[in-house]
Amino acid sequence: MIVADPGSGKTMSIRDLVETTGAPAILAVTCRKNNDDEQALGDQLFTALGLKLGGHWRTRKPKLMGQLHQYGTKLIVVDDAHDLSLQHLMFLKEVTDQGRLQYNHRLGLCLVAAGRGTTIPLKEILDQPETMWLQFRRRMDKLEPFCRITGHTSEEVREVLATLETPYRELFPQLNLRQWSGIIYTWLTHSLLDPTNSGRATMDNLMKLVTTALEWTYEDGQTDVQEETLERAAELLMLRRDTFRIIDGAGPSVDEQDAASISPAQTEPGNTKKESQALSPTLEQMSDHKREQSQKQPATQPKCAFFGEVPIDLEQFLESGVSLVQCPDCTSTSALSPHKGILHFKPHKRRKRRSTSTEPRWVRREMIWAVANF
Repeated sequence: MIVADPGSGKTMSIRDLVETTGAPAILAVTCRKNNDDEQALGDQLFTALGLKLGGHWRTRKPKLMGQLHQYGTKLIVVDDAHDLSLQHLMFLKEVTDQGRLQYNHRLGLCLVAAGRGTTIPLKEILDQPETMWLQFRRRMDKLEPFCRITGHTSEEVREVLATLETPYRELFPQLNLRQWSGIIYTWLTHSLLDPTNSGRATMDNLMKLVTTALEWTYEDGQTDVQEETLERAAELLMLRRDTFRIIDGAGPSVDEQDAASISPAQTEPGNTKKESQALSPTLEQMSDHKREQSQKQPATQPKCAFFGEVPIDLEQFLESGVSLVQCPDCTSTSALSPHKGILHFKPHKRRKRRSTSTEPRWVRREMIWAVANF
């Protein structure tokens, strides 16, 4: 069993492992939520093998291990294993036992779970004295049955930033993220983002901070990210992550509301002159800002930053029968078709409003592309 903090990049690492090794040598499935039945997990294994789910479960279940043996599957990886039920665990034990007994096939099993601190999910179940769990525990690795993956150290954050410079080099020719590795590590190990005070940064927070800062840098037309931009992104990530953004048409800005809320009755006579002097430059700046915005208002919509190759597995894309792909930045949609085995999303104008279409499409959620039915 492998345990890591939420946002450590477990799912992406599993995907990279499957793509590098190749399916069906390694089958990766996600534990079904709110469904404790063994069939829920078994159906996912059949689907991962590319097999149809025809017939009753009681007739398909005995054939599963035979199919795994026929396809040469060496390892099953279960993501979100902290959601596994007792029925799921017993089913996995039964399948592996059947493989060894009937086919002399040693089928590996890796459970990947999320957990904070020293918590090891499922350990209380596996430590029970019943024969079933004693047998399950005996099949686990004899030296390292439970492993915890820690977050990134300062040096590892620097290495990740150096790696990120390569794919973004085309958009930002002078990009140098490594110079900010120290301050980024300090922000990411703040108590708000590192509640257990582990002194480690998670990949999720690191990617959110960097990609947000790069998006703002691209919108400003700069060739390298500045410390001020990174600091704004860190502030948004740490201090305003639970702030509710009210969306209610094109109403007045917060500054305008604050200025309008100040009435003469609320000011004291002794401070009237001082406050009027303080407010005058602000009001003048607001009016100047409005004039500048009206003068700079472009005749056409700005282009969206997302375009180019879309990393969707081609086989899954063709099997899904869904060609519509949604831009993860502005929700624009485009019907894609593979060209030389690659899917390309064309440059497009940024949508002003979020898409309300209910048509099935490919969407990106937490860096993973999947078909969504609205």
